Amino acid sequence: MYLIHVGLRAPAGGGQLPSNTAESLLALAELTETDANGQVDHVSAHAHALPDPVAGVYVLAEGLEAAERAAEALCRRAVEELPALSGWTVTRVGAPLVAPYYEQLLRSSSGLAGRIGTGPFPST
Repeated sequence: MYLIHVGLRAPAGGGQLPSNTAESLLALAELTETDANGQVDHVSAHAHALPDPVAGVYVLAEGLEAAERAAEALCRRAVEELPALSGWTVTRVGAPLVAPYYEQLLRSSSGLAGRIGTGPFPST
């Protein structure tokens, strides 16, 4: 399973991502037959993400590229067919990088990047 983030930009007049976006995307995915790209399993929406709101699309697929194609196809279909997303556009599609999260976690637990836990360096 792959988590794919899809950026969604509001129409020129602005607006907020509808509160039921995740549910609407999942319902639209369930109406779509599974294809070679992958099957959407779950959707989450992050209305306050920057620079644009993000749909997190969890896709069962053979590989990352197939998962990205499935998530993009779903969101492009959604902005064309769902009245609540009329005028919205898809801006970017890709798997989120988790390395910065883990690097911050390592720094916060030990104070030193790359070290887990406390204690002296083995070479000292």
